[in-house]
Amino acid sequence: MQVHISPSMRQIIISTSPGFLDPLKMKGAARYLSYRCIFWTFLFLAFSLPFLFITSALITLDGVHNCTSLDCFGRKLGPKLSWRRHATKDSADKYSALLQYRSEKELTDIPDTIEALLIEARSKQYDMPTLLRRMKSMVEVNEEKVRAAKLQEALYRHYASSGVPKGLHCLALKLTGEYSSNARARQDLPSPDLAPRLTDPAYHHLVVATDNVLAAAVVVTSTIRNAAEPEKIVFHVITDKKTHAAMHAWFALNPLAPAIVEVKGVHQFEWLIRDNVPVLEAMASSQDVKYYYHGDHTAGANISQYSPTILASYLQARSPKYISIMNHLRIYLPYLFPELEKVVFLDDDVVVQKDLSPLWDLDLNGKVNGAVETCHGDDTWVMSKTFKNYFNFSHPIISSTFAPDKCAWAYGMNVFDLQAWRKADITRVYHYWQKQNLQLNLTLWRLGTLPPALIAFDGNVHPIPGNWHMLGLGYNTNTNVEAVENAAVIHYNGQAKPWLDIAFPQLRPFWSKYVNFSDKFIRQCNILDRA
Repeated sequence: MQVHISPSMRQIIISTSPGFLDPLKMKGAARYLSYRCIFWTFLFLAFSLPFLFITSALITLDGVHNCTSLDCFGRKLGPKLSWRRHATKDSADKYSALLQYRSEKELTDIPDTIEALLIEARSKQYDMPTLLRRMKSMVEVNEEKVRAAKLQEALYRHYASSGVPKGLHCLALKLTGEYSSNARARQDLPSPDLAPRLTDPAYHHLVVATDNVLAAAVVVTSTIRNAAEPEKIVFHVITDKKTHAAMHAWFALNPLAPAIVEVKGVHQFEWLIRDNVPVLEAMASSQDVKYYYHGDHTAGANISQYSPTILASYLQARSPKYISIMNHLRIYLPYLFPELEKVVFLDDDVVVQKDLSPLWDLDLNGKVNGAVETCHGDDTWVMSKTFKNYFNFSHPIISSTFAPDKCAWAYGMNVFDLQAWRKADITRVYHYWQKQNLQLNLTLWRLGTLPPALIAFDGNVHPIPGNWHMLGLGYNTNTNVEAVENAAVIHYNGQAKPWLDIAFPQLRPFWSKYVNFSDKFIRQCNILDRA
């Protein structure tokens, strides 16, 4: 390239190598510029600006905000550009990298089978110490592969359990549409002549809080079908506002007479206002809480250090459901049902297999909560929970207040004496400890909603026999099927809910036999009997 400047400084000539382009002349005077220069400038802008605009729009729509312009272009133009900073990987690839124990070269250098090892030993004439070292390396590598696969399985099961299956989403939409178009789906539940029973303590009142229509249907159906006196049953189904129409439509179109079923949304309880649930409002607005439950559940954690069962518990504890008002409703039962004296509260992942009427005759000896203890039993994994499993005993507030070996108990099937509850002021204690944990950055406990309940009900729990409530069907693959058959209430606590594809096949039939697969909405949404 050559540059020529005229003596008068009125003209600058830039010439390229011969045969490539003709000299491009640019007038450099202060008074004017070359028309050719202006032409090429506008031509360049005409082609480049639309490209820049379209690319910027795509980047903005994809939500790529925290990157440089070059990095953003790299995300769009692909991984082959040399100036691209980071290759885009999905979450599974990132977590797979965390689970990697050895380099690929080292893994491929180890024989996969004993036969391959023996062939290698003969060809290289290994002596016995060398053969044993190679065999030990092979066993270690295979154990690491198995462990990595189990950790990945736990991670994928967590993702599978966190979503809403397409069939359940479809069912809610279909029923909501039916509620809008079918007057029968909007009929009063119960009918006005039966409404006085809703507040009559002489009946057997049960409560379930859920936004899962199919799960609620199974809980209610199994309870009524196995009741000795179904005419005495009054079921209170509580749901959120978005599911209320679908839930109401289901029970209006599928009556379970002679029992009574009431469907009520949380928005219909006048008591549930912010002034009465200040701690839960604070939990919902806390950025730390939101990140803990809604953020990247493996960020900053070396998940390879966990065992598969511990990892599954760790991930389940960070489910967003634990900051949902639906999961805390049970702590407000005396105020939501001020006329009632005793209720049985059921989780939505249980199945009732026996008559529960004896629970209303159970003497709680002045206690508030009748529950199954989880610190002793035949199943050493499920029934081995004490306070040390739920609380941080390295914190002085916890260690100075509670004993680590104190027996825990289970939510899922509980008998609550609401009169004794109101006297003991359980809800105020619950709010106090929730507030303490928030102020201390969630350092007292991090596992779900049971820990604050263990504190609030401390000294007010009456143990009931274990055959009333069997736990672990959602995470224990070795559950004793015979024990399941003999239990009054079976609880699919854990990730493997019976309505999910990851449910244990040998345990799903105990739940699915109460699903009405002949219902037209169940069929339209392809909710199939996979028992």
